[in-house]
Amino acid sequence: MKHYMIFIVLLFFISCKIQHPVAKNENNNSKPNILWIVTEDISPTLSMYGDSTAKTPNLDALASEGTVYTNVFTTAGVCAPSRSALITGVMQSSIGTMHMRTAKDVFSWGKRQYKSKVNITDIEGDTIRQYSTVIPGYIKCFPEYLRQNGYYCTNNAKTDYQFAAPLSAWDENDWSAHWRHRPEGKPFFAVFNIGLTHESRLWKHADKPLTVDPDDVFVPPYLPDTKTSRKTVARHYSNEELMDKKVGEIIEQLKEDGLYDNTIIFFYSDHGGPLPRQKREVYDSGLKVPLIIKNINSSTIGYNDRLISFLDFAPTVLSIAGIKAPSYMQGKAFLGKYKSNSGRKYIYAGSDRLDECTDRIRSIRNKRYLYVRNYFPQKPGYEDLRYRKNIPMMPEMLDLKDEDKLDSIQMQWFVPKSGFEELYDCKKDPYDINNIAGNPDYHEILDSFRNEYLKITQNIPDLGMIPEAQLIDMMWPDGVQPNTENPEIEFKNGKIFLSCNTSGASISYLFSDNPDKKFDFNDKWLLYSKPLSIAKSKYIYVVAERIGYRISEMKRYDIALDQK
Repeated sequence: MKHYMIFIVLLFFISCKIQHPVAKNENNNSKPNILWIVTEDISPTLSMYGDSTAKTPNLDALASEGTVYTNVFTTAGVCAPSRSALITGVMQSSIGTMHMRTAKDVFSWGKRQYKSKVNITDIEGDTIRQYSTVIPGYIKCFPEYLRQNGYYCTNNAKTDYQFAAPLSAWDENDWSAHWRHRPEGKPFFAVFNIGLTHESRLWKHADKPLTVDPDDVFVPPYLPDTKTSRKTVARHYSNEELMDKKVGEIIEQLKEDGLYDNTIIFFYSDHGGPLPRQKREVYDSGLKVPLIIKNINSSTIGYNDRLISFLDFAPTVLSIAGIKAPSYMQGKAFLGKYKSNSGRKYIYAGSDRLDECTDRIRSIRNKRYLYVRNYFPQKPGYEDLRYRKNIPMMPEMLDLKDEDKLDSIQMQWFVPKSGFEELYDCKKDPYDINNIAGNPDYHEILDSFRNEYLKITQNIPDLGMIPEAQLIDMMWPDGVQPNTENPEIEFKNGKIFLSCNTSGASISYLFSDNPDKKFDFNDKWLLYSKPLSIAKSKYIYVVAERIGYRISEMKRYDIALDQK
């Protein structure tokens, strides 16, 4: 293990020095608009997947004009690690973004402060602080490649990437962000995040009317079938109906703007359901998500069982835009010019620290079987998270456990895991409750997953093997966040050249006639990707930022004076 950790550390630091080519659009004549509608915390509990409990007419209509994907999985059953994989196209455990969560940003110009939490420890019991993950310098948020190739990119408005979203990622990144603000003629990539189905809404929406009858819901076998459970499940389905209305509002805006037929629409959830033994788990209940994609002019309609990982989303959007994904991305495009016809045979996922509780679990899924590897099988699957105890059914479930009133299936979550390895036949056992790893009839299947796991670990480093306190020391030497050096400017042959000596830094800029303009993170910073023409404005404001580093100072240059 010691030699393996040394290998990982060396690989991590070496990779930070590797330079990779910028993604390039090789199909400039075709730049479709792309819209992501992202809801939170739902499994495929929708009518197009056979569950009509919630009435979702807007999603039904979208599904009737698009493709419904039936084998889509996130890389983690919780939002921040999963969103890290989405925005980078790289497995969170290979870049150090696997722990939930690393920091809560407090914004102030020139730095992002990270306030320490108390009583949070890593797998070895060492206290950890909040931090922004320093990832290899060549890895970018993928919208930056879209911006380099002419797209206007907006995010409304959740990020939660395990690092502060750099200015270079988005043209707009706030609750007012919208494709309607783009310059005329520009294609857009727009993201709208809907929080109405988030786990927290199981208690925050307690005063809202239930639009789904608790008597009509199905309670999964791993949860107790009680009045409280049914009401909690009905609350979630009612939240899905609220979410559907928001989806309808966004789509209606597209239609009002005459853009519906010319926009590729993705609808998906950031991970599986919000209920106990769903969110945060590496079972299908935590990883499997709905995905509907409406193509240009609704040209592709039906169902598709291709195996898709969240790692595939970034290269797919780039492929749709005619951009070849950088080689470091670990996903495969499933649409567009650079679509991989071979697809993938497996998806890979993991679970590490979850807020104040820590563990290390990895899983592999193909179309039928789920393999789970527990690094600490003596620990139960249940983590005693303060946040989750706000769910109305959770305290009752704990009381039933203490009173010995849970059945054997429901108790599985609260006892030590069923061994170092787990194997489930997801076709025969859709709730992943019958571990067949010890069944000799499945020995060959189990062995094939072991070989796949070995192959993955040989090709992709797993920084989860390093105790988090040590990993933080690697990223923030002596406990200090590394700095991005200040950007530099050069005027040459009627052009403005910007640079930064920090490897992997991206540069953002704005022109202004105001010598004392007070810019902030929500101003529409432009991405520097090639030399700029001398502007009529008097001043250019410039900042540089590498992901995980402290942002540079904002530098102001007098265009007329400095070019002399």
